[in-house]
Amino acid sequence: MPELPEVETVRRTLIELVAGKRIERVTVHLPRIIQRPSDCAAFELMLAGRTIKSVERRGKFLKIMLDGLVLVSHLRMEGRYGVYSQTEPLEKHTHVVFHFDDGTELRYKDVRQFGTMHLFDPGEEQALPPLSKLGIEPLSKEFTLQELKGRLARRSTAIKPLLLNQAYVVGLGNIYVDEALFLAGIHPLRSAESLQESEWERLHKAIVDTLESAVQAGGSSIKSYVNGQGEMGMFQHALAVYGRQGEGCKHCGHSIEKSVVGGRGTHTCSRCQPLNDALQARSGRKLKDVAAT
Repeated sequence: MPELPEVETVRRTLIELVAGKRIERVTVHLPRIIQRPSDCAAFELMLAGRTIKSVERRGKFLKIMLDGLVLVSHLRMEGRYGVYSQTEPLEKHTHVVFHFDDGTELRYKDVRQFGTMHLFDPGEEQALPPLSKLGIEPLSKEFTLQELKGRLARRSTAIKPLLLNQAYVVGLGNIYVDEALFLAGIHPLRSAESLQESEWERLHKAIVDTLESAVQAGGSSIKSYVNGQGEMGMFQHALAVYGRQGEGCKHCGHSIEKSVVGGRGTHTCSRCQPLNDALQARSGRKLKDVAAT
């Protein structure tokens, strides 16, 4: 699933491709993609004649800002947008087409068919699902060390599933949580309440640094991700632990290990990210939502 850096890269390329374009009509080929309104005909009718003003992002969601409406789109596993000439053949798995009056089209393609689209009046999207329960943006000025600690520090749950929970911090997925925890020298099985002040400082900085570096590299093309111009990201070449099980750690040479934490495949260097049992046991409670192999 695309994480914050990939969605941010798509946002930036889409602005260049579609900002200022006027929608002549919309064609929906797979109705279940459209979540709001429930009537696809109403969705098509509401968008006809609208002009795309800009493209914003909230966590892993794209917000396509139109004159008088906001389209909230989630790419899920393999959703992607691309701009084509109306004369180009429609590719397989193209589910929604926005026909512009300049002879081009914005096409939404999704092999897995898990993507979603919601239409809202401007401002309404923040108060209703799917955006209403999202946590803080990690690349915003509001994402301070104290804000991160305030949301997580008293919890006995393992730190990795907490960071993956979009109700606390948005945009982080499996790749960037593994990378940030490695950069901070924190094992993903450590409970949040066991972390010391210096570790919170390192973690906060690692989250920001990892995401900023990934955005600069255009995201990570691990499977099928490409940006709005069909270009792959490059951050996968800089990954320190994710997907590198059995390879030597770039810092110490120790073999990268793979386990399962909170139901997710997890990559660590046990030498650079030591798991201190004494710190875990400090509260006298067992860690929650943890399964290791």
